[in-house]
Amino acid sequence: MTDFIDINPQTRRALFRSAGVAAAGIGMASIATPLIAGAGKAGKKSASASSDVSVMQGALALEHEGIAAYRIAGGSGLLSKGVLDVALVFLGHHQGHRDSLAKLIASAGGKPVEPKTDAEYIKELNIASLKTEGDVVKFAAGLEQGATNAYVGQIAAIQDHQLAHLFAQLGTDEAVHWAILNNAAGGTIPKAAYLFG
Repeated sequence: MTDFIDINPQTRRALFRSAGVAAAGIGMASIATPLIAGAGKAGKKSASASSDVSVMQGALALEHEGIAAYRIAGGSGLLSKGVLDVALVFLGHHQGHRDSLAKLIASAGGKPVEPKTDAEYIKELNIASLKTEGDVVKFAAGLEQGATNAYVGQIAAIQDHQLAHLFAQLGTDEAVHWAILNNAAGGTIPKAAYLFG
C-alpha cells in the first residue's frame, strides 16, 4: 500500500495550467480592478490578471468535476447514510467554491467555464468502475488529494494576493476532505513532511 491514494495529480495540475488559457482576459477585474486602474501600468497588470483568470478558470473546471463526482457517486446507492451525509457536506463545499470562482469571473464580464455532462465525467473519471462504498471513498480521497495539490501548486503563480488567499482557503478545504476520506479508506498518514504541493 502506498502512503497516498493517487488519481493522476499531474493531469489535474496540467488542467489547472491550461484549462483557462482560452479564457484569458476575463474574470479578474473584480479583485484586480485596483491594480489595473493604475495609469501607465495597465498593460503589464492586465497580463498578470489574464494569467490569474486562466488559473481561476482551471480551478472552476476542477470544482465542476468534484461536484459531479460527489453527485454521481452519491446517487449510486453504494453509500451508507453516514458516508452519504459527509459526501453531501463536501458537495456543498465544492458548490460554494464553484460559486465564488464563477462570481469572480462573471463580475469581470467573463463567462465562467461550463461543467461537462455527467456522461463525460463518468467516462473520464471512470466512475462506472466503482462497485463498493470503499471504492467510492478511495476515489473521492484521490480526487481531493489531487485538488489540494493543484491549489497549493498554483498559489505561487497567482499575481493577485486576494486571489492567492482564496486559493489557500480552497486548498485547505480540499486537504481537510482528503484527510477525512484517507482515514475512512484506511489510508496511512504520510511520514514525510509537506504532504501537498
